[in-house]
Amino acid sequence: MMQQLREPQYICVIPVDGITGNLDEEIITFGVSADEAKNKAEQLLADKYGCNEAEVFQLIQQARVEPLSQWCSPGDRQS
Repeated sequence: MMQQLREPQYICVIPVDGITGNLDEEIITFGVSADEAKNKAEQLLADKYGCNEAEVFQLIQQARVEPLSQWCSPGDRQS
């Protein structure tokens, strides 16, 4: 049986400047659902940055979860 590949549909962006000290630093995760993108971000915060549960909760409150199509569409670009 062949497994169907599902492409990411959502992006989760979390500022991590409070952890790293770099004012422009963010982490970005992708998922086929908003919840999956958020869950991946939570896991990354715990695994890579060593955040505890309270820190993860606080950072997730600052997260932007958006459809990926908003990031990929050309929008209103002017020459």
